[in-house]
Amino acid sequence: MMIEEVQTHVAKVYAIWLREFKVFLREKSRLVASTFTPILWLFVIGSGIGSATTVSAAPSLDYQQFIFPGIVSMSIIFTSVFYGSYIIWDRKFDFLKSVMVAPVSRGAVFVGKTLGGMTNSLVQALILLAIGAAIGIPLTPLSVVQAVAVIMLMSFGLTSLGLALGSYMYSLEGFQMIVSFVVFPLFFLSGALFPLDNLPAWLSVLTAIDPATYGVSAMRGTMLGVGSANPALDFAILTAYTGALGLFGIYSFKRMKAV
Repeated sequence: MMIEEVQTHVAKVYAIWLREFKVFLREKSRLVASTFTPILWLFVIGSGIGSATTVSAAPSLDYQQFIFPGIVSMSIIFTSVFYGSYIIWDRKFDFLKSVMVAPVSRGAVFVGKTLGGMTNSLVQALILLAIGAAIGIPLTPLSVVQAVAVIMLMSFGLTSLGLALGSYMYSLEGFQMIVSFVVFPLFFLSGALFPLDNLPAWLSVLTAIDPATYGVSAMRGTMLGVGSANPALDFAILTAYTGALGLFGIYSFKRMKAV
């Protein structure tokens, strides 16, 4: 009986994930637009600032290579958190109401939607990894697998955060305003664009409480061999953040009103 219940829950989560993934596949313009911005940052910012900057923390790398893991993280942060806007669209078109009255737990709805957002972020990150290989990022099969694990953790946690914020909002304008105060600090404080060595004390504290910091550090360590002296600790802290954000998302969904 317990196995049947688990299979039923998995089937419900899969159905919601499949719906989210099909929506993603139909909106090819969204994929192009959300991938273009990180590529622009990588080549314009990476080449422009890199022409006048050396990375003291990694002298063997040019600036474009150094920020590559941060640009992948940028794609994950923006795509995952802004994914919460789809809750508002679902509410406007009454799809959310139909899901909420179905015999599906809100926890299953949340997990299915979060996995959908995670898949979207993963597809975009894989495109960037392919571009990274083309510009000389020293990727190996092992480093790709490790990077994908970090990407999945980051995207699940940040998609949970985006959906949690979306569950409290009723207008896209309000959501975009609130989320702007979330995604930019997450990105700029993560060390995506600069080394975290020798920062002022107040800035070090802010970077230390940013979950994206540990994702950037772990990816930089797996891809480039630089970054934190303890990648396993980065991964553990990122896992803890992901679990906490997932629980926050489930709690928010249970309190959410469908209309």
